[in-house]
Amino acid sequence: MELQVGSILEGKVTSITKFGAFVALDNGKSGLVHISEIANTFVNDVHDFLQEGQAVKVLVLSTENGKVNLSIKRTLPKPERPVRGPRPGGHPPAAPHAASQGRPASRAQQPLPPSGDQAFEDKLKQFLSSSEGKMADLNRSLDGRRGGRRRR
Repeated sequence: MELQVGSILEGKVTSITKFGAFVALDNGKSGLVHISEIANTFVNDVHDFLQEGQAVKVLVLSTENGKVNLSIKRTLPKPERPVRGPRPGGHPPAAPHAASQGRPASRAQQPLPPSGDQAFEDKLKQFLSSSEGKMADLNRSLDGRRGGRRRR
């Protein structure tokens, strides 16, 4: 029986590696569930989510050159996104993007209230300017070591 891409099958985990898990399918074939296809969250260690001999439901992603790529996370229900409530510090939820409402976006229309000592935007601008200054100094230093000017 040929595996159909998109079909959901039952299988059993036969071995676990640092990059994923091999799953034996009912039809005698086996495939790989890559570490990125195991769960809807970040997976650092496959052993945290799977064990050898565990029965799993998998989705066939592809079958190329005798290799079968499988996914466990695509058989799971999608995680619900958290409801946007008040931000930390008592700030209201962000307003919808101005461009999506058919009007131009401007800083004057959507000021960000400061959180703590400085607003995030101010901290980001400060970081970018200091970073650009450091990069300019580094490039000047490297140009001096290379001879500085190009010869014609």
